[in-house]
Amino acid sequence: MAKYFVGIDIGSTASKTVVMDEDGVVEAFTMPTGWNGRETAEAIYEKLKEKGYGEDFVCVATGYGRICVDYAARIVTEITCHGKGGWKLFHDQDEAQNAFTIVDVGGQDTKIIKVENGLVTDFLMNDKCAAGTGKFIEVMATRLGASLGEMYEMAKRGEALSISAMCTVFAESEVISHIGSGKKREDIAAGVIDSVASRVGNLCKRHGIIGKVKLTGGLCDSPYFLEVLSEKIGCEVGSHPMGRYAGAMGAALTAKK
Repeated sequence: MAKYFVGIDIGSTASKTVVMDEDGVVEAFTMPTGWNGRETAEAIYEKLKEKGYGEDFVCVATGYGRICVDYAARIVTEITCHGKGGWKLFHDQDEAQNAFTIVDVGGQDTKIIKVENGLVTDFLMNDKCAAGTGKFIEVMATRLGASLGEMYEMAKRGEALSISAMCTVFAESEVISHIGSGKKREDIAAGVIDSVASRVGNLCKRHGIIGKVKLTGGLCDSPYFLEVLSEKIGCEVGSHPMGRYAGAMGAALTAKK
């Protein structure tokens, strides 16, 4: 039997890896996906070897680039892995809860996943446009000459300007228009965060929620985004320090099983 169980979640923007043994998580790391998922998968493999995990592991891959992980014993859908990993994280955090709504805001799509007693019972995914994803915030931060951290700090101090277009291209045009007309960076940043949170919130309302709402994906590290999203949904949205690793965690648990 393998000594380690590796879950790899290759997203469109970032790739997450979780290593487990029989007792739990022993390693978790992230790296940019870059332009080529296969090269990223090879870089992850080399990093695993450098860290001493050698050949003694079984791997399951998920995410946008899961088919690029040639050394994976199995590939599994993102919905399944996010449901399994999210349940593990949030049920360990609150064992009294037997149902959660997991909201995963990724680089290219947003997923609303209902999990009851450890099983995915329903889900909705919006992958038609990136205007409601983390990638849009990243692109707009670059447009404003700010890092993601600076983007959130500016947004806290601003009054949200309207960014109503549903398409990324047109939404970016609105931002450029605001910049050209001399609007404050803080107000533009607040408008960007508000527009993404509104789209995610509307998706939640359309699909409905059960139990507590928990955020996974890269945006779960931002208390400000959690606060704005809570306002849009109308209830407190929580997360977990390992929230961005939910998909990789689910993949590692699948490998262990």
